[in-house]
Amino acid sequence: MTNQKGSISIHTENIFPIIKKWLYSDKDIFIRELISNGCDAVNKHKKLISLGEIEGDKDQNYRINVSIDKENSALIFEDNGIGMTEEEVNKYINQVAFSGAEDFFNKYKDKMNEENDIIGHFGLGFYSSFMVSKKVQIDTLSYREDATPVRWISEGGTEYEIRESDSKTTRGTTITLFLEDDSKEFLEEYTVRNIIDKYCSFLPVDIYLNSDNEEDKKENEEKEQTPINDTKPLWLKSPKDCTDEEYKEFYRKVFKTFDEPLFWIHLNVDYPFNLKGILYFPKLNNEFELIEGKVKLYNNQVFVADNIKEVIPEFLLLLKGVIDCPDLPLNVSRSFLQNDKDVSKISKHIVKKVADKLKSLFKNERENYEKFWDDIQVFIKFGCLKDEGFYDKIKDSILFKTINSEYVTLNDYLEKCKEKHENKVFYVSDEEQQSQYIKLFKDYELDAVVLDSTIDNHFISFAEFKNQGISFNRIDADLSDVLKDKKEENTEERTTIENLFKDAVGERIKTYSVESLKSEETSAIILVSEQSRRMAEMKSQFAGMNFGMNFEEEKTLVINDNSPIIKKLVSLKEEESKKDQVSLICNQIVDVALLANKELDSKQLDDFIKRNNQLMNIIISL
Repeated sequence: MTNQKGSISIHTENIFPIIKKWLYSDKDIFIRELISNGCDAVNKHKKLISLGEIEGDKDQNYRINVSIDKENSALIFEDNGIGMTEEEVNKYINQVAFSGAEDFFNKYKDKMNEENDIIGHFGLGFYSSFMVSKKVQIDTLSYREDATPVRWISEGGTEYEIRESDSKTTRGTTITLFLEDDSKEFLEEYTVRNIIDKYCSFLPVDIYLNSDNEEDKKENEEKEQTPINDTKPLWLKSPKDCTDEEYKEFYRKVFKTFDEPLFWIHLNVDYPFNLKGILYFPKLNNEFELIEGKVKLYNNQVFVADNIKEVIPEFLLLLKGVIDCPDLPLNVSRSFLQNDKDVSKISKHIVKKVADKLKSLFKNERENYEKFWDDIQVFIKFGCLKDEGFYDKIKDSILFKTINSEYVTLNDYLEKCKEKHENKVFYVSDEEQQSQYIKLFKDYELDAVVLDSTIDNHFISFAEFKNQGISFNRIDADLSDVLKDKKEENTEERTTIENLFKDAVGERIKTYSVESLKSEETSAIILVSEQSRRMAEMKSQFAGMNFGMNFEEEKTLVINDNSPIIKKLVSLKEEESKKDQVSLICNQIVDVALLANKELDSKQLDDFIKRNNQLMNIIISL
């Protein structure tokens, strides 16, 4: 066998079904591709003028017209850009995957700066038109002197015809798509307008939409000479030239909302990569709205996709915003990213800019930062859990709201409380349910932080891991020594009280303790071991899984021997006639304590109601 060398051949009749069905993820993408090609044609012409290759005014009225011809089931795309000669049509249209944009850039790259505003790369965008067309016609006239207008026609995409065009008299290109029967929805102005708004609303060339429908024509006449896109989006401006009202208006326009964002971050980077954009922190009515965040990714002002996680870290997808990065390595369909180390650098830079903004607000606008905190805390905590690097950047800017409605850092809280409970953070998970404990803390000038979000259980464990030696305890988990009266203990009396309750209550409570609380109003409170409660909550989250052991909350009944009610019960315990009443009241005290800690289950609630009725009968009979 002899050695052979050659070129792999590709048959168009085999490659076109792939382009038509599998190259692009969405059928409507052809509108983006053809308008982007028109934009490239305009930008090439402007570039040649700026390079001095041709004479002309680069600020002339460049435009892209999209016209709907329902009578002929046609969709027409027309630009007044660079146009093509017959040779260029053969080169760029008849050769699949030969990019005219890349060819142009390579030809003039020595005269151009590093900025490349040409959109196309792969030379395949035009062929997306065959996804919806049974016939495609191109009429084009090059900018070159004495150029001859060219017409190119193809049905099905595998065979074509070229001849002189009898309709093209001005510079530029007109592409006419004769739509398949199953693609007639693209003859509706509303549909086409929405697609252009989705993909091309910020392209740098004015886009106009025309229709032959009488009602649509009338509407278009009223909007004559008004482009349907914004050629100079706000993210292209320097941040110092943007007003707060412009940022808010851009937010409302892009995300079609009447709400105002809390604040925003304007990204404006030229080195080591080109990155521009605006990220908004939306105002939330509740934490579950976080799923509605949307970050739109653009490439040279062309919309690519929403929420691409390779560029936008997952926790930043809770925000809303736009990011435009021409340096993104997109795949052939411009819908997804190719794996590239630069993508990771871009992602890390975005995280850094967000962290810098938060630190700046904390340092320079503390009052506003505290106002925003309730809305942004879940986002920040989620970010810390997902990205420890983000936590390291903003850890000193994390706030905790206290039961006194103050906002403090972890260090602030620990410093304030070190004389009373060093390296221990008390927190509230439900201000209403734990109101009795909050009242006790306030009475004794103690403080606790409010951690009542669904993410806080995870954040507490994370904070303990990152701050070794510091423990978080729910407000009902430990009886701080400052709540106790420092009077001399009466061991015998305390044993009597404990036995009194054990006899009356029995196994309903496993552990009893008698303390001298300063407040006489509190007869008893329930304390729950922090670790046992966390294990019980973990078990409930993994319902049905067998952990090999039974995790239950370890509850302790703390009885206050300073309470007049407790003292009275002790004095009555020896009276045989009062024994039932004493037992009744002991159980009622336990239920009240349980109720203040957590809702009673159905049986406990039923017993509680029965005892209430018995107590009322006793009072009435007095």
